[in-house]
Amino acid sequence: MHDKTFLITGATSGIGKATAEAAAEDGYRLILTGRREDALNDLVSAIGADRCVAVSADATSLSDQARVVQAGIEAFGDLHAVFANAGTGASTPGTETGDPAEWESMIGINVMGLLYTAKLTLPHLRKTKGHFVVTASAAGRRWLKGSVYGATKWFAYGLGQNLAMEMAEWGGRCTTICPGMVDTPFFDEPKPDKLKPEDVADAVLYALRADARNTVREVFLMPSY
Repeated sequence: MHDKTFLITGATSGIGKATAEAAAEDGYRLILTGRREDALNDLVSAIGADRCVAVSADATSLSDQARVVQAGIEAFGDLHAVFANAGTGASTPGTETGDPAEWESMIGINVMGLLYTAKLTLPHLRKTKGHFVVTASAAGRRWLKGSVYGATKWFAYGLGQNLAMEMAEWGGRCTTICPGMVDTPFFDEPKPDKLKPEDVADAVLYALRADARNTVREVFLMPSY
């Protein structure tokens, strides 16, 4: 066990849940957030209320995210790492054929939610020379015809790279995680031959465990077959 505190958004399922479980095993105190209060409560029960605070919140709300950060700081006093993981996709592909209502929701989470997480946590990470981790995507590193989702992940990728330079000015670190297809509830159908959430959690912990002299700027992982 150690005394480092780690905040994870989108923690109720998939990558966020797997990362919370892996981080708990690694000894982190956890601040967890997502929309599903029942799933958060299950995580707290599994990890232990003495080392875990969970706050149900909407990632697209600046005030909601502020409540999460405040609750975590009140519980643990400081913040050493953040995983901005909350995100969503669109069920209707394409630009010409896409659904603007879906775009608005997706941009709200994938872009504005990410910005809110960064704005609210960076002042605390500055105090500890902490680490900010972003879930981008393989879709944010290559061109995908008509993919508005991919465009939001280009934003996440670019912001992560920019933050790495911004945070370096005060000794902080930023890592952009870029997974290929992951078998999570994000998809309507199971993807058993693709990456597992645990694979992405491994990538996050790999970056966090690196020596302070070493900023792992990016982890790009793809299914082997």
